[in-house]
Amino acid sequence: MKVAVLVEDQYQILEVWYPYLRLREECIETVFVGTGKKKEYGSKEGYPVQEELSIKKANASEFDGVIIPGGYAPDILRRYGEINTFVKNMHEQGKLVAAICHAGWVLVSAGILKGKKATCFHAIKDDVTNAGAEFIDNEVVVDGNLITSRNPYDLPAFCTQIIKFLRERK
Repeated sequence: MKVAVLVEDQYQILEVWYPYLRLREECIETVFVGTGKKKEYGSKEGYPVQEELSIKKANASEFDGVIIPGGYAPDILRRYGEINTFVKNMHEQGKLVAAICHAGWVLVSAGILKGKKATCFHAIKDDVTNAGAEFIDNEVVVDGNLITSRNPYDLPAFCTQIIKFLRERK
């Protein structure tokens, strides 16, 4: 199995590294996929992450899922058509689409929330509901192949559901 973890500057450090490492513990290949504008992106605290693959070279058919971390990075990620198309393609192919915290912004821009149940960081609740989702204030919400969580405190439940989804699809 192979999962893309989207990265850009100003990412939330735990929301990138926790899922990346937790999935590797389960022998699931994880790949840092960036926007391609540079090779290294900094967290809100400046901690670096190396892009392993540019979104320009990423193909949804080669992945089993995508994880979109939060922080301010999703507001940058959503500005790239290739990111939105990749996420939309993953969703339409029934593959894992997992978003935590502010990552709901990417789901909004990818146009995949209409009629879905989802959660997110409370500050973007209006964006998510205006995109057609039913907001549920739980630590993790699973609606088909869409898995969403609110904040870093929800990471254990978030990753548990991601791993469960991937194992059931294998």
